[in-house]
Amino acid sequence: MVSIRVAIADDHALVRAGFRALIDAEPGMDVVGQAADGAQAIELARTAQPDVILMDIRMPGTDGVTATSQITSHETAERPARVLILTTFDLDEYVYAALRAGASGFLLKDTPPAELLAAIRIIAAGDALLAPSITRKLIREFARQAPASPRPALDALTSRERDVLALVARGLTNAEIATELFITLATVKTHVSRLLAKLAARDRAQLIVIAYEARFVPPA
Repeated sequence: MVSIRVAIADDHALVRAGFRALIDAEPGMDVVGQAADGAQAIELARTAQPDVILMDIRMPGTDGVTATSQITSHETAERPARVLILTTFDLDEYVYAALRAGASGFLLKDTPPAELLAAIRIIAAGDALLAPSITRKLIREFARQAPASPRPALDALTSRERDVLALVARGLTNAEIATELFITLATVKTHVSRLLAKLAARDRAQLIVIAYEARFVPPA
């Protein structure tokens, strides 16, 4: 089994040590590097080629948002690492900016260890961590502040794809969408894959940002 390569970016040494001990003890995961600020995280993404980076959103110097934007672009690697944002506050004003910058999801720092490990696996598999109700509240809250951004590609979506996008934007999982629309899970996955391709989105996190910024769904 190929191990998931994880990097940790946090300006507190004790936090990094705690996460490292937890991840290194988990079968199928390896910590490949640590960074104390965003600039180091960007360099680490280039040199260590992690699959997932646990990124503290508030760090001195280069913050987590700026680092996320550079890491998820093609400036640092052919296969950019996926970023899982860590924050102390459930309504951190920077989280929405991080999702716009390309983060694949976020967790509170006091998340139980088992949930953190599960989140790493979800992000590494190419999905986004958007199911928790707190995430739905946060995205809706900060989407209010984003100016409307026209997306011509939305006009090319089929009626069913638009239905699926609206439910993805509400934070529903594939299984929940299948139940809501009375279609199979496989069909939902197909529609989501087509949405990602048509809207040039990396994952569900970006689909949600696109939907809200284009006012495809109301922010409230």
